[in-house]
Amino acid sequence: MGEERRITISVIKADIGSLAGHHKVHPDTMAAASRILAEAKSKGVIIDYYVTHVGDDLELIMTHRKGIDSPEIHGLAWEAFKKATEVAKELGLYAAGQDLLSDAFSGNVRGLGPGVAEMEFVERKSEPIIVFMADKTEPGAFNLPLFKVFADPFTTAGLVIDPRLHGGFKFEILDVFEGKYVVMSAPEEMYDILALIGTPARYVIKRIYRKSDNEIAAVVSSERLNLIAGRYVGKDDPVAIVRAQSGFPAVGEILEAFAFPHLVAGWMRGSHFGPLMPVGLKDAKCTRFDGPPRIVALGFNVSKGRLIGPADLFDDPAFDETRRLAQTIAEYIRRHGPFMPHRLGPEEMEYTTLPEVLEKLKDRFVEAKEYEKRIKPKLRHSALLSGEPHE
Repeated sequence: MGEERRITISVIKADIGSLAGHHKVHPDTMAAASRILAEAKSKGVIIDYYVTHVGDDLELIMTHRKGIDSPEIHGLAWEAFKKATEVAKELGLYAAGQDLLSDAFSGNVRGLGPGVAEMEFVERKSEPIIVFMADKTEPGAFNLPLFKVFADPFTTAGLVIDPRLHGGFKFEILDVFEGKYVVMSAPEEMYDILALIGTPARYVIKRIYRKSDNEIAAVVSSERLNLIAGRYVGKDDPVAIVRAQSGFPAVGEILEAFAFPHLVAGWMRGSHFGPLMPVGLKDAKCTRFDGPPRIVALGFNVSKGRLIGPADLFDDPAFDETRRLAQTIAEYIRRHGPFMPHRLGPEEMEYTTLPEVLEKLKDRFVEAKEYEKRIKPKLRHSALLSGEPHE
């Protein structure tokens, strides 16, 4: 019976071209992708699907029984994106096929450009899930809110008063530069967890498990496009799946973590910090300075693999003040123009024109005057952070 109820949720997204710059997915491209998934559903390849968008990202939500990293499911998504790209090219949409970094599918879309979040579980009697989809930001944007959901009792009261949550959760944290991960427990290792995920450009929450039975609770896409492509091709625009209720945080607790529009990397040309604004689907479009970064939350009940819903969870005046604060933050930080902290630091500008500027100027840098050398720092930045001995 358990195996019959084992379901996989796959959320796979890609920027395949958009209307009027990096603004909004064209409905004809969504229709092209929907036709591919409808045919797959009629053939029994998938149980159900929902096609939507956030900003310039086409989002495919699918249920099936083929498990995580299924070549058949990933191939289906790839076919849907290719068909949507054909339509985008015919319509002359901007950056058609941007996130498809290869012409050939090799059995898995990971590493080819699209972002992927998948989880497999035995369906509960009632299985509420939330699919989060962001635009103009990176996977680390989920670090702060997911930490608050699964480790902060000021956000999730159930960590204190619900015996099923009281034991805490385990965080699988991925080092996207090294391709390694570590699993850490909250609340015991809370400070060590924060020491890592406070650097969201490198350390990304990938999965979260309930400690009492190792049940999957959340998963985040972790693809970094610039690391894959070796050049700037757009921000990563991550997606996440979070299970809710009955042994997991309540829907309201999960959404509460997004009531603060925290600063995330992305926005214009992927090179600026800006507030993450929770919006309904009707406002899932990026305009001002190609932003500010947006996030949508769609709530579903999964019933025998069927997607019941969605509920557009951020389309609610309860988040009006959050959006207003995001507007204020956007106005303030935009006034910095090309200066940090609005513009990302040099380590994040590696795939922009900054290296070219430095290369052009390398022969024009000259030795500082002797008195200026005396104030040259003797500690490397890494030593300041780690406390390691210095020369």
